[in-house]
Amino acid sequence: MTVSDMDDQEISEHDAAQLRFLRRLVTVLTATMIFGVLTIIILLVIRLMQEPPEVAIPDNLELPAGKVALAVTFGEGWTAVVTTDDEFMVFDSRTGELRQSVPVRIAE
Repeated sequence: MTVSDMDDQEISEHDAAQLRFLRRLVTVLTATMIFGVLTIIILLVIRLMQEPPEVAIPDNLELPAGKVALAVTFGEGWTAVVTTDDEFMVFDSRTGELRQSVPVRIAE
C-alpha cells in the first residue's frame, strides 16, 4: 500500500466523528494551557510589583535608635535581626536583651 493509496481511502463516519472529537479536545486543552500560563505570568507580575512586606519584630524587642530591620530569624531562645545597615543583632527571646551585634561584611 503506497501513500497515494492511503489518501484515496474513505474514512468511516465513526472514525470521522472520533477525529472531530480529538480535534476539539486538543483545541480545548491548548486553550486551557494558554489560559493557565497567562494566569501564572499575570500573578507573578502582580506579586513582584508589590512592595515587600514590613518585617514584624516581636513586641519585647527594641532596636537601637536609627536601626531598621531588614530580616528577622527565630531560634530556640534567641531572635536574630538583620538591619538595613548590614548589622546582625542577636536578642534574647524572653527578655529582649541584646546578646550580640556583628557587622556583616561581604567578601569581594
